[in-house]
Amino acid sequence: MSKKRSLSGIKPTGFPHLGNYLGMIRPAIDLQDEYEAYYFAADYHALTTARDPKAMRASVYELTSYFLAFGLDPEKSAFFRQSDIPEVCELTWLLSCVTHMGLLERAHAYKAADAEGRGKEISHGLFSYPVLMAADILIYDSDIVPVGQDQIQHLEMTRDMAQKFNAAFNVDALKLPVAKVQENVATVPGTDGRKMSKSYGNLIEPLLPPKKLRKQCMAIATDSTPLEDPKDPDTCNVFTLYKLFATPSELEDMRQNYLGGGYGYGHAKQALFEKLDAYFSPYREEYQRLRADEAYLEEVLQSGAERVRPAVEEVMDRVRRATGIGRR
Repeated sequence: MSKKRSLSGIKPTGFPHLGNYLGMIRPAIDLQDEYEAYYFAADYHALTTARDPKAMRASVYELTSYFLAFGLDPEKSAFFRQSDIPEVCELTWLLSCVTHMGLLERAHAYKAADAEGRGKEISHGLFSYPVLMAADILIYDSDIVPVGQDQIQHLEMTRDMAQKFNAAFNVDALKLPVAKVQENVATVPGTDGRKMSKSYGNLIEPLLPPKKLRKQCMAIATDSTPLEDPKDPDTCNVFTLYKLFATPSELEDMRQNYLGGGYGYGHAKQALFEKLDAYFSPYREEYQRLRADEAYLEEVLQSGAERVRPAVEEVMDRVRRATGIGRR
């Protein structure tokens, strides 16, 4: 019995942060034994904001190194560059022709940009982002897509577009994927207390050199409770981050330190840094080794693209036949 296919992508826009690791990268790698796993660096998606081609290429290699360092096995899983499958743009157009503007106007990213008063500056790329995302999923005959609670809308829109396409042409050309919801993935707070996000610039990037990682840990916002006073660990972002990596006994020790007084936020930040540095140090060394070998990274990317191509050709043959595009 063949494995079901899992599909996920991540934008290559800067160095991956702690939220990326916990929310997408580690869960994705954990699936590679159970599923036929397809993962990609979403460089087309990154173009809604990225304007530096050199930085874009470097970010793709950084992301590839990151996945490999954390245990992605290119013999088991396909890791590839989104733009090495240009047919995804063709499928995006075909889906666009059956997708109503009303659906796209309900997308979270568009609504957020519009609410910020950027209406006239919103690019077509940002507005139609969900269509490209749907094409990413559908072009590989994906069975499941791992998502967090805040990303379920993407899957619902993808299913809607696939159903509209199938109904419009009276075919079953596009498989309807299902969401694999990651219920237990906690929201990772950034250094300012908001959800960790590149757009907020509130990042902790665990594979940075130790001095830079420590600087990010020390920048975490806290209240002004004096060192000698008791503190509430359950309202502190430092404690919340420490909880993600500490053992139960280590966590209890820190809790008692907070409640007992005489323990400053600087002490907690140092403990968080030491915990993160110890956890990520082996991965950092492997990342640095891999990142130095761009020829190997390109080989991984091209091999991944070749692995997914049969699925792409099968899906595109179905949709072209359904729509009458191309020659028989």
